[in-house]
Amino acid sequence: MALLYTNPGLDEETSEKIITILQNRLSNEQEAALVLKHAHWNLVGPNFIAVHEMLDPEVDSVLNQADETAERISQLGGSPMGRADDVVANRSWDKFELTGRKSVEEYLKALIAYYEQFIAADREAIKQLDELDVISSNIIQDHVQDLEKFLWFMRAHLA
Repeated sequence: MALLYTNPGLDEETSEKIITILQNRLSNEQEAALVLKHAHWNLVGPNFIAVHEMLDPEVDSVLNQADETAERISQLGGSPMGRADDVVANRSWDKFELTGRKSVEEYLKALIAYYEQFIAADREAIKQLDELDVISSNIIQDHVQDLEKFLWFMRAHLA
């Protein structure tokens, strides 16, 4: 990858490692927004309106996370990749398989499983970033805090 520059205290090799980790997280964040919208449009049944209206702010939240991650990549001299084919090319997590009109419960269970994997991947990224760049690590740590709060909301609907 060709960097435009490196930041003080970071060499090119380290910057490239950080950017690779962040690009993976960016792709997951972008896909999460699409998955949430998909569920928003397709869930039906009891508690429909509560969950339907709960999903839109989370879409905004993960898109804000994606923006923050992309901007960090740019700050490090890289070029964030944000096209749909980039999301698929960078996928290292399971594809969200639920399609069509399904119950609120089915979508929440599928979203919970998706978020558990999403958060686990963010936590792994944090471990790697802690050794490379505490600034980038802190960004992903903040994202995990928000994701875990939403995971709690979804779990509470099924309790």
